[in-house]
Amino acid sequence: MQDAVKGLKPQALWNYFSELSDIPRESGNEEGIRQYLLAFAKQHELEAIVDTIGNVIIRKKAYPGYEKRPSVALQGHMDMVCVKESWSKHDFSKDPIELVCDGDFLKANGTTLGGDNGIAIALALDILADKEAKHGPLEALFTVSEETGLTGAFHVEQDTIQSRLLINLDSEEEGVLYIGCAGGIEVAVTLPVQWEPVPSSSKAFTLTADGMLGGHSGGEIHKQRANAIKVAARALSQIPSLMLFKAEGGTKRNVIPSVCTLSFAVPSGEIETLKAFVSQTWQVLSDEYALNDPDVRLTLEETELPLKAVNSRISKQIITALYAAPHGVDAMSLRIPGIVETSSNLAILRLDEEAFRVTSSHRSSVLSARDDIARRFASVFTLAGAKTAMEGAYPAWTPNPDSALTGFCAKAYEEYTGKKPEITAIHAGLECGIINSKIPGMDSVSFGPNMFDVHSTKERLSISSVERISGFTRHLLSIIA
Repeated sequence: MQDAVKGLKPQALWNYFSELSDIPRESGNEEGIRQYLLAFAKQHELEAIVDTIGNVIIRKKAYPGYEKRPSVALQGHMDMVCVKESWSKHDFSKDPIELVCDGDFLKANGTTLGGDNGIAIALALDILADKEAKHGPLEALFTVSEETGLTGAFHVEQDTIQSRLLINLDSEEEGVLYIGCAGGIEVAVTLPVQWEPVPSSSKAFTLTADGMLGGHSGGEIHKQRANAIKVAARALSQIPSLMLFKAEGGTKRNVIPSVCTLSFAVPSGEIETLKAFVSQTWQVLSDEYALNDPDVRLTLEETELPLKAVNSRISKQIITALYAAPHGVDAMSLRIPGIVETSSNLAILRLDEEAFRVTSSHRSSVLSARDDIARRFASVFTLAGAKTAMEGAYPAWTPNPDSALTGFCAKAYEEYTGKKPEITAIHAGLECGIINSKIPGMDSVSFGPNMFDVHSTKERLSISSVERISGFTRHLLSIIA
């Protein structure tokens, strides 16, 4: 147990979270956490199975007297988004997440925390291990690779899940019951490159755009934070001629990019124009993002002149396309006021020997709007000569405010807290929609404790909120009939 969780309540729950934090679990690297869960089930004499894709299902019998109640599944995902500060030496393939307690918040030292979705697993394990917890037949479904394509949810097997009531613990706002979410799709862009010798009279520079908050491309897209790739492209958009030889921005498809570096050569005669425009862009951005992303930074440094770089025509095409491509909120919902309907995230930029490669993600609660914004994004790059492909589409989760489970959750929350919950939908993608489509008759609700700035190094989890959500979840399970 890490020192940061000592004395926190419920202590057993936080002990589990600490143990999870010691196990590397980046998407695609879930074997360690899978073996941990299987060992947990064996220790507590619980039934456990691993399905074909690697999801783990743990089953617990009903508390005496609750045998005739309906079976309920608690659900979360095993993987986490792995992002770190530029100064951090953390190796996500082997190093434990270093937990830091700061007042009411649990954070990590220079990395993402993994509260998304480690806290769901800890909440479930705490109940599974407690022989005095009152509930009907109970399942826990822990899925793989949610953060990189909802892979585990897409491969849930109907005959492995006995429950038809599902509580997803992957939400981030206490007091809110989510009964719907957006669907999503990705665009993969490939712009072939031609490498040419760099004139010896040129000078080389590296532009770094950083200092941005980043965050979850669904949960924080409405906060209008800066996108590092867009910022870097904007800073170079009016430079008449340049030759790129390095381009790297963003890390994950569902993370708003917080760092982007572009290395390029420019003719000596354009150096002063370059410096002036970068400086001017930084000043303008500092004003534009003063409230929503106040630490936006642009740094221009001279670097060693390479022997070759991408020719100026293609370099200009990619910069122009990145500058023009849609990013951010495209439309607000008219069905549910205050909720984003459609959005885009220009997520990843890379340059290799063969091509510039760009990945974007697009979300909408309206299927046709989801596909339309993706096609519009792709069209910008098609005009630049790139090849584009649509990938990883997943459905929206259509709200059903009359569902039985929603009624139980609302009743339990009001009984437990004395307050009425907010019942709404979320713009972020949740596994519920996919699981519902895979298992006929499944009724789902999503809730969770207060978390902030997930998918970024500022991620933090409210300790007191976790305690309240733990108590509420136990009360809910005790009243479902």
